[in-house]
Amino acid sequence: MIKMTDQDIISRLKHIVKPYVQREIGMQDFNKQTDFLKDLEINSANLVDVVLDVEDEFGIEVDNDSMQGMLRVGDAVNIINNKKSIQ
Repeated sequence: MIKMTDQDIISRLKHIVKPYVQREIGMQDFNKQTDFLKDLEINSANLVDVVLDVEDEFGIEVDNDSMQGMLRVGDAVNIINNKKSIQ
């Protein structure tokens, strides 16, 4: 299995979150520090959709504790890396 780089994951995340973004300017500098709620204005209901899409895209299951800690792009990258490494 090919290990994805953080940049690969960020690129895929950007594609996943795009439909839910309310604040387009937040997408211009999409990086590990990007906050889903503050920078992109993704509402909490849509954040659940993002998590479901992440699960489908990366073939992982995100538990509730991890979901609550997924506030920034970097958090999502860490969760994805952790889940992929224990598969």
